[in-house]
Amino acid sequence: MATKDACGAAPGTHATHKPLPKEEAWKHRPPYLIQAPEDFGEIKWRGKCHCGQISYSLNMERPLNAKFCHCRGCQLMHGAPFQWAAIFPKSSITFDRGVRGLEFYCSSHYTREYEVPAKVSCSYCRTPIMDEGRNVCLLFPESIEFGKDEEEFDRVKECFEVSSHIFYSKRMVEIPDGKPKWAGMDEASELLDDYGNVKPE
Repeated sequence: MATKDACGAAPGTHATHKPLPKEEAWKHRPPYLIQAPEDFGEIKWRGKCHCGQISYSLNMERPLNAKFCHCRGCQLMHGAPFQWAAIFPKSSITFDRGVRGLEFYCSSHYTREYEVPAKVSCSYCRTPIMDEGRNVCLLFPESIEFGKDEEEFDRVKECFEVSSHIFYSKRMVEIPDGKPKWAGMDEASELLDDYGNVKPE
């Protein structure tokens, strides 16, 4: 009888592996794929939730973009006047424990089953970590480890500085920072001034 190798295949043959069920395949893709350091690349930032159950790494120093969102959904889900979101490719994030300890919520369908877009948080302390979209992740920079000295804190603020405000027409507070302020989505709604007045074209 022919012996089998470690993969269960007879010598001279190729082992075949059953593909993962479609509903489970997302667990083995970024950002949930656990990656070896040599595959992931140099770590630029580390982040974690409040209790420490969730920790993650970023291999990009700067996001593709960063914004303050004032929509009612963000106000409600974050318990805050607005959301600070930094946009990263999914491949630039890796969670140390994969999906373990993460909880998902789809606000479109009011379900806790995983589907994108998904709101991702720690299952224990409920710290919001990110919103996962179809192509990118909207990471919340508050969970990044800022460091203890002022220089490091200033570096975080500089790297994650927002480019604009969106849904400013729903604002709970006025922010006179001179940044572009869109009534709804950026580039698809009216521009407002710091006090919510429509800017003349």
